[in-house]
Amino acid sequence: MNDRSQPGYPQVRKGDVVDDYHGEKVADPYRWLEDDATTADVAAFITAENELTEAYLAGSKRRDVLHDRLTELWSFPRQEVPVHRGRRWFQFRNSGRQNQPVLYKMAAAGDQGEVLLDPNQLSAEGNVSVSSIAVSEDGALLAYATNDAGSDWMTWHVRNVEDATDLTDVLEWAKLGDAAWLKDGSGLFYSAPEPPEPGTELYAESRFPRILLHRIGTTQAEDEVVFSAPDEADWLFSPSVTDDGRYLVIHIVRGTDWDTQVRVFDLSGPARPMRSLVGEFHSRAEVVANDGPLFYLFTNSGAERGRIVAVDLAEADGGAGPESWREVVGEDAATLVGVRHCGGKLVCHYLEDARAVLRIHDFDGSLVRLVPVEGFASLDREHADGDAIEGQPSDPVVLFRTVGTFDPGTIWAHDIEKNESNIVWPSQLPFDTANYVTEQVFTTSGDGTRLPIFVSHRRDVVRSGDVPILLHGYGGFNIPLTPAFGVPALVWMERGGIFASANLRGGGEYGRSWHDAGRLAKKQNVFDDFAACARYFATSGWSRPERIAIWGGSNGGLLVGASINQRPELFGAAVAEVGVMDMLRFTRFTVGWAWTSDFGDPDDAEQYAWSRAYSPLHNVRADGRYPPTLLMTGDHDDRVVPAHSFKYAAAVQEALLAAGAGEEEPVGGPVLLRVETSVGHGHGKPRAKAIVERTDFLTFLELALGLS
Repeated sequence: MNDRSQPGYPQVRKGDVVDDYHGEKVADPYRWLEDDATTADVAAFITAENELTEAYLAGSKRRDVLHDRLTELWSFPRQEVPVHRGRRWFQFRNSGRQNQPVLYKMAAAGDQGEVLLDPNQLSAEGNVSVSSIAVSEDGALLAYATNDAGSDWMTWHVRNVEDATDLTDVLEWAKLGDAAWLKDGSGLFYSAPEPPEPGTELYAESRFPRILLHRIGTTQAEDEVVFSAPDEADWLFSPSVTDDGRYLVIHIVRGTDWDTQVRVFDLSGPARPMRSLVGEFHSRAEVVANDGPLFYLFTNSGAERGRIVAVDLAEADGGAGPESWREVVGEDAATLVGVRHCGGKLVCHYLEDARAVLRIHDFDGSLVRLVPVEGFASLDREHADGDAIEGQPSDPVVLFRTVGTFDPGTIWAHDIEKNESNIVWPSQLPFDTANYVTEQVFTTSGDGTRLPIFVSHRRDVVRSGDVPILLHGYGGFNIPLTPAFGVPALVWMERGGIFASANLRGGGEYGRSWHDAGRLAKKQNVFDDFAACARYFATSGWSRPERIAIWGGSNGGLLVGASINQRPELFGAAVAEVGVMDMLRFTRFTVGWAWTSDFGDPDDAEQYAWSRAYSPLHNVRADGRYPPTLLMTGDHDDRVVPAHSFKYAAAVQEALLAAGAGEEEPVGGPVLLRVETSVGHGHGKPRAKAIVERTDFLTFLELALGLS
């Protein structure tokens, strides 16, 4: 660190709140920081913390240089995978200088087209984003969901595609779900709970969603509740309509658990009878396609790394379970993460050691071919919600987008009938990647578990024992951490650093047992895995602890918080973004209750003990031995509310002040808090704010690690 003077941490008021958790008295002196960020006391706290952070960052002579370089590299055109409906194609694009991507309509996939929807016109600050779209089958109507300031709350609008004008239909207070059109375009299904009480939108619990049917031209008050479960507080729903238009399919999960029930509504008549396709939460189950009442499911039932099965609706509704399912594509050594019905085939997205593999199967299960995916790549969609693979059952052309550490997005078209793959939109990154390399290495955790790490750097970087490392991790919720592109990582590597992405237990890289090994009572494995990855760089000749920075967001922010509490000696710096830091009260806010599938429920005595043992807020080090740490959050985050970061920052700063009392130099830190205004958990962040935020991110790392 370039400045070892004791920071002037704000004096933060302490309250006398004490809670009783199963007989243990636990003080919560900063409970008042859970108040809305606009209240006078909390607003003053935010101002004081931001001023301290700004004073520290202002000590860098390279801050402006970093901002200029980030701006330069950020300013390149990018495109999303286009969607084909009716006689039109639809595609999000960004010129590289726009805060939000713009939706275009085209007559053909490669056309220039014309603007259909420009979210940048919806707000002066550029902080209204479009998080999801649904186009009617004939391509005539567009449903699009807007989010304000990064909030998870969605407002659905309907636009006439022909003249790009909005209809009167507006559906407010939807949340965490897509929309699905009736086949004739007369209405759409969407998911929404009851609206929140005014003034509680950012913090109040959000439960009891419903699937509603909105008929075009009517008011939201007239919407029909098609499905709800008022006795099941932890259920969440997602609607879709089968390709033949006959069935409404509702996937039901409990919170963020992947085990699924599936309900099917027959839309062929006015009665819409409901049947159970999967009646129990025994496995993951997602409808891929149907042939009348015969449904094809992607599931991990009987195959922890995934398989495809055929299920008869009548038999399933009659009580037959997985024992009656017919296997179509069996389990493989690779992990199946997604399936799409395209061109009459099953297009299957696999992961082999966290890198993308694409295979095409017939509906009889036979392998048609392996579609080449070059290098260490992911298949993904950068912007709006949707599949990594796009195509129609009757169209032989499959579109997909590859992404890697040095590839911000290349869009491919594969013709199933001709067995031809072509690049439709190449990457337009203004960066020469020829002198950079990504490799995959493996290390072992303390219990012998094999852990992959993607390692990227300039080719001329050697094992000097002093290379700056930026180690990224997540490890949770069955979400795989695959190769990804980021402009800040490029700038970091350009400066001679290594960017490393670690695959930890709790993620989705290796199937169900890998996920199970990093959640609930086994969550500590994730932190042990991350420590092992840091040790790899300190012991393999690349670096030393003082040069190793760790970074993670959301569940990854929890990872960072727990890691610096438990093993601060392994790290030279840490950045925790929008982290879950209070593991005893996370269920009290917005959708936090849904995370008990990974964290456990603190209202249960046994499960409380799991999370109490690693909760960052409740395991702050009294000795103050922390690496320089930056905590980052947004004042409008209504997924992981900012109080998590507020309370943790206050508690650690208190410990640093106490431990450093009477010392000429601080015992650790600094530990700083950066609060961005009018942004949420991360999605929909305007380009301008993202560049400033990443500038501060890199500036902090360079100062903390003492980089010249």
